[in-house]
Amino acid sequence: MRTLRLVRTFPLPVRLLLVNQLGVNTGFYLLIPYLAGHLRRDLGLSALAVGAVLGLRNLSQQGLFILGGSAADRLGARRVIIAGCALRTAGFGLFAFGGSLNLLLAASVLSGLAGALFNPAVRSYVAHEAAGRKAEAFALFNVFATTGALAGPLLGTVLLLADFRAAALTAAGIFAVLTAAQAAALPERAVPAPPRGVLADWREVAGDRRFLAFAFAAAGLFAMENQLYLLLPDAARRATGWEGAVGLVFLTGTLANLTLQLRLTTRLQRHGPPARWLPAGPAVAAGGFLLPLAVPGLPGVLGGVLLLQLGLMTAQPFVLALIPAFGRPALTGTYYGLYYVVAGCAAALANTAVGRAMDGAAAAPWLLCAGLGLGSSAALARLYRTGRLPVPAPAPTRPLPSEAR
Repeated sequence: MRTLRLVRTFPLPVRLLLVNQLGVNTGFYLLIPYLAGHLRRDLGLSALAVGAVLGLRNLSQQGLFILGGSAADRLGARRVIIAGCALRTAGFGLFAFGGSLNLLLAASVLSGLAGALFNPAVRSYVAHEAAGRKAEAFALFNVFATTGALAGPLLGTVLLLADFRAAALTAAGIFAVLTAAQAAALPERAVPAPPRGVLADWREVAGDRRFLAFAFAAAGLFAMENQLYLLLPDAARRATGWEGAVGLVFLTGTLANLTLQLRLTTRLQRHGPPARWLPAGPAVAAGGFLLPLAVPGLPGVLGGVLLLQLGLMTAQPFVLALIPAFGRPALTGTYYGLYYVVAGCAAALANTAVGRAMDGAAAAPWLLCAGLGLGSSAALARLYRTGRLPVPAPAPTRPLPSEAR
């Protein structure tokens, strides 16, 4: 109830995009976690072919975020959001009926391009509409996204009792509904005619050294978050010998996010500028990779998940709130796009390094991730101390929903 009361204090476009993110994550996690198994088991593809399909989807998304961000700046975020949802509908529909490798590769490209379009566009739209309340808006955004990430696999598990096609068509149907809903209800916002070419915009953003330093420093958060899908589930499985322990990893993270994210963000932003809290996030998250070394078994792993989530909840809303403050409002989407390119590359490199470390000494991957978090914290702290982080407009002072009368 508290969350819903806070949601109602935001403009209609923000409320629509919160629901949109719930649907996006539900549809995505309904299908993608089960895709590799379908390709191997049902279609009989080789491991190489499966890797190509999954890798092409990631490459299409991570490599084209800058394109989606620029499109949002030049065409308007609303149009790009709608186009992205429509492409995801087509891509997931192809997964339902694609039996050949060529069709599956096309589905991967379409679904990846879709994410590259609507991810920066949605965040750009939210940032503009939330004005001085960006951190609160992005905290809510995380809550809705996390809820979808929990609901999707649960729904997918049920639908897979029928077959993979039922799950894929349901996911495509969710994106089709989102496409229609955004087209019908999301307000259009005027976009000034760009005074120059897109390459000039990219050069301006890529030449912003303060922003690049910030993006590389904050990318450690994204890389650590990805260990919720690699290192931590593997550790839970090894600790118990039970495949269902992986679900406990996601359940722990989801419950922590749902119960603590809004409270944490609201209280932190009352005690100093957003940049002040950025170094604390990755430092706390780093503790999540040290705890399993000190506390053996599943309790240590789940405690690590909780610390990781606390670190992410501390910093992520403020990271997203700060990004637009680096540049001109007309380039907000491009800044988000470049940030996600950097973060995606960092996550890919970190996963590769962690994967190799998992084949070596038992402590190696944990120490690697902890070092990544502490390095990210130190870099962000240096940027803050040297005054290289922007100071956005302060959020208006408001009572918590539970305090409102």
